[in-house]
Amino acid sequence: MPTVPPAATAADAVDVTALLERGRTLATPVLRAAIERLAPPMNTVAAYHFGWIDTHGNPAAGDGGKAVRPALAVMSAEVTGAAPEVGIPGAVAVELVHNFSLLHDDLMDGDEQRRHRDTVWKAYDPAQAILVGDALMVLANEILLELGTAEAARATRRVTTATRALIDGQAQDISYEHRERVTVEECLEMEGNKTGALLACACSIGAVLGGADDHTADTLEKYGYHLGLAFQAVDDLLGIWGDPVSTGKQTWSDLRQRKKSLPVVAALAAGGPASEQLGELLAADAKSSDFENFSEGEFAARAALIEEAGGREWTAEEARRQHAVAIEALDSIRMPEHVRDQFTALADFVVVRKR
Repeated sequence: MPTVPPAATAADAVDVTALLERGRTLATPVLRAAIERLAPPMNTVAAYHFGWIDTHGNPAAGDGGKAVRPALAVMSAEVTGAAPEVGIPGAVAVELVHNFSLLHDDLMDGDEQRRHRDTVWKAYDPAQAILVGDALMVLANEILLELGTAEAARATRRVTTATRALIDGQAQDISYEHRERVTVEECLEMEGNKTGALLACACSIGAVLGGADDHTADTLEKYGYHLGLAFQAVDDLLGIWGDPVSTGKQTWSDLRQRKKSLPVVAALAAGGPASEQLGELLAADAKSSDFENFSEGEFAARAALIEEAGGREWTAEEARRQHAVAIEALDSIRMPEHVRDQFTALADFVVVRKR
């Protein structure tokens, strides 16, 4: 029997690319002004990280990322009926925290490439990656507190809470790399902290600045948290099977870093011959002095075992499940229908995106 395609919805007509571009266009001037506050050479290093200049200081048209978080912050302001611009300080604050985490994560993970360019620690040095990352985190709170309103204080509290959760998630991620086994529940908790918390904050911060009550803000955070888990599940798939030309990272990137990502953890928990063989290989990898010299074929073999054990399909299904929970959360609050359609369309984009 042929599969009946789902009925078209209003969200299908939303131009997600335009939504992302709107968030980027509104946030970038304020973000650039914030970066200019940093003392040299941190302002230059930060500008390089954001893709605005090259290492020689020449203007560059670098890939600044998808701008999902700024788009969400702008959209959340519209939930309250406020103008999109009301959410911009929140969008900039969240983007600063996100990039603080990228600068530090790249150094801790040893990643040499991001968005098809050398990472900051590689292009400059590790000290600059640490200092600029610290500066961006502090700058995020400064941008919000300068507003001097009760809503800004509430927004700052949410940003700091999300930042602490993000740091917790990174600590968990690093610790899991040195363990033979991690449960699916532990992995989801880590990814909820590392990715879900900040996306949740992005989804509520514009609404908070627009005067939303706590119920509305908390519900938007629930949407964002589960959207973050869906986002990270897709990222985990791309971290193993993504096209390097699209991702800007090495082939089998997460396997090279021994990451206990969702496909790996789900495959190890599945049981069966492929799962057992994978477990034996990964245990041996952890003790291998020659791991960094493994061939492409050896990493490909591990990816094949993960897929055979069901880790790839389980993770894809988990992304769809978290997407559904996120969309369901929107049903419990009132908002303009066109804004609801935007949230739905952006969630769809996150789950089906290719990089």
